Parts: sequence; structure tokens; C-alpha cells
Amino acid sequence: MINPAELELLQKALSRLAEGFEALPEFTPDFDADAVAGVLDTVATRMQDNYPYYHPQYAGQMLKPPHAVARIAYAMSLWVNPNNHALDGGKASSALETECIVELGRMYGWDRPLGHLTGGGTMANLEALWVAGRLHPGKKIIASRQAHYTHSRISEVLGLPFSPVAVDEQGRMDLADIESLLEGGDVGTIVATIGNTGLGAVDRLPEILELASKYGARVHADAAYGGYFGLAGELHEATRRTYDNLVNVDSIVVDPHKHGLQPYGCGCVLFRDPAVGRFYKHDSPFTYFSSAELHLGEISLECSRPGAAAVALWATQQLFPLEKGGQLSLWLDDCLLAARDFWAALDASTAYQPLMQPELDIVCYALNADTASASAAHARKVFEEAAKRELHLAMIELPASLVAKYVDGLEQDQETVTCLRSVLMKPEHHEWVPRIMAILEAAAAA
Repeated sequence: MINPAELELLQKALSRLAEGFEALPEFTPDFDADAVAGVLDTVATRMQDNYPYYHPQYAGQMLKPPHAVARIAYAMSLWVNPNNHALDGGKASSALETECIVELGRMYGWDRPLGHLTGGGTMANLEALWVAGRLHPGKKIIASRQAHYTHSRISEVLGLPFSPVAVDEQGRMDLADIESLLEGGDVGTIVATIGNTGLGAVDRLPEILELASKYGARVHADAAYGGYFGLAGELHEATRRTYDNLVNVDSIVVDPHKHGLQPYGCGCVLFRDPAVGRFYKHDSPFTYFSSAELHLGEISLECSRPGAAAVALWATQQLFPLEKGGQLSLWLDDCLLAARDFWAALDASTAYQPLMQPELDIVCYALNADTASASAAHARKVFEEAAKRELHLAMIELPASLVAKYVDGLEQDQETVTCLRSVLMKPEHHEWVPRIMAILEAAAAA
């Protein structure tokens, strides 16, 4: 879990940082080291009550450990504690953030998008839908029933109507249902989810863009989870077409704290048209007094934001450039292949029935049973038995009608089925699939 080299590199980075302030009179803030040691020992003990998120046998929720370079850069920057709301509070880190945004934009084929980092995907989606609402006042937001619940909640916060879109058996938005809603004439924005958080399904963007153009709607891509997979070389052909079309959407959200190897919280919102920055315009009598340059706070709904997030992301993108065929790309391929191998292993099992084949690195699977209620009960027991064997999974509640498309002869004696869900977002998962599968078989037998 802890590599001593990280602590050595942090010490060297802090020493280099200190050299930039040597001209100042000597001043080192003091603290009671003994008191701090006691508190930290207690905190470390309390933090043991966690799942081992960093370990390959954590195959549950979408929790990916940050890379060492991100951890070290983030920690080092805390000695300055920059605030990227304004240049006065985050001079160097604001410049690094601006450079990060350029690189993230290029990943989607945009040269100079308007954008900034956020505390996470929720805030990033809020900004994207806020701008959408300004461009189409009072018009409806529509998103997949398998999209993150944040879209319906954000629409409510913004005072915009919202309608969910039915999904097909692959977990993607049903195109006929989209068009039916568009025909009403009151839809302003279609949210296309590029890797929904439940099933990992990627909405069919080329067809969605055609419908949006036909009916004059805006398209926002919520790629909070799947935004980096455009770099991968192992995408299915249909999924690749969606990523190739991200250049044509109006706004994109991506979370570097997912597949971008960053600590929480680091989200990002990007707008293809920089002119939407006019909606953010405001005057502050105290925040912007030392520079005539554009401040990140002038294109953000958030005020104080950690500059440390930008420092960590910039360092990571220096070490792992956002390019196809690079190391980050190869790691993403490992995740895709891990999910496919896992799906195939589940399909060969008599205890489990995998659902739709994975587009990204999320696999959902049911327990074979005659009824929906029996399948659900068995899934919950396997979840507990696997945890006893230090394999940590996640559960997802899915419509019985969807599960029945994959589990032959399933009697739908209840509306939903508890299924198991594994997010194989660590590259190491690819080589750990046989071990994970062996524990699952033992858990099912128990």
C-alpha cells in the first residue's frame, strides 16, 4: 500500500518548493509535534475501517487509486495551499490548470475550449446544464433512465423541466423515445451519457446528434466516467464512433478523478463555444484586483477551488500525455480487456449470468435462479460471502424485465432484481480475473 519512495520524492519536491521563497525573512510555523502525532495515530486507526480501494480485490464501485505522481504533487502543493478561484490566490496553479484544460480539450478535438476544473462531475454537470438553460430558457432536459440521478436533481435546482428516456436491452437511450420527446418541441438539451455509472453503457452519439440537429436541441455529453476511453485502442467499433463524434457536442463533462488517475475531487467542464463565457460575467470588488488577465473564477460558478487539484493533474499529464498508444491508453485497454475476460468467465459459470456485454470496464451479473426474488436474495448472500473472502463487490437494482432478457426463464415475481456489479478500472484487474472468479465461485457455493 505504501511505497517509501513516494515519501522521499515528496521531501525532495518540498525542498525544491522552499527554494522559491528563500529571499523572505526566516519564518517557519510551529506546532506541537507530540500532540499532532497522537491525533494522527488515532486518525490512521480510524481510517483502517475502509474497504481496500487500492487493491485489485476491491472490484465494486468506481474507486480508482490516484497515481503516485498525483498524490505527491497534490501533497506538495498543500504547503502553498493555492486557491484557483483567482490569480491572486493561485498564481502558478491557475496557469497549470489552464494548460490542463487545453490538453483535455484536445483529447476531444477542441483547440481552445472554454472550461475549468471543478470539485467533481456533479458541479461540472450543473454548470453545463445551467448554460444550456440560459441558451434555451425554460426548455426541457432529457437524459437516460440509466444516467446519473444528478441530472434530474440539477434540473430541479435550475428550475428546468426534466424527462427520463427509456433504455434498450443494452442500457443505452432508446432513440425512438428520444425522438418522441423531441417531437413535443419543448426539449432544449439532450444529455448523452458516455459510460453510465450503473451499466457502463455508452449512448449512441452519432444518432443522437442527428436527432438534435433535426429538432434544434443542444447536446451535452456526460463523460464523467467514460471520458478518457477515447484514448483506448480496444473499443468496439460502434463505441469508437461515439467517441469520434464527441468533437460535435456542445459541452462535455469528464472526471479526472476517475480514469485520469487523480485524487478526489477533480472534475472538469468544457464548452465547445467559448462565447458562453458571457453568462458567467460578474464584478467583484475584492477578488480581482491585481491582474487584468482572465481569471478562472470569471468562468466558473464555483468560487474557492483547490489549486492542488490542478497541480496534481498537470503533473500527471506531463508524465502520461493524453495520447493514443501512450501508457494511459494501454492501461485503459487493460481495463477493457479485464471486463471482457470477466464477462466471459461469468458466462461459462453455472452460478452466474452476466448481463449485457461490457462496452467499457463495468460488468453487471445476476445469480441464476427461477425467480427474480430468488436471484436477488442469492446475490445479496454472495455479496456478503465474497466480502468474507476479501473480495469486495457492489450491488445494483435493475428492472426485472431487463434482467429477464439475459436469464432464461426468469419468473418476474417482483419488479426489480438485485444484481452484482464490478468496476474493473484498475489495469491490474486484467491479470486478477481468474483469482476474482475463483472467489466468486466459492462464494456462490457457500
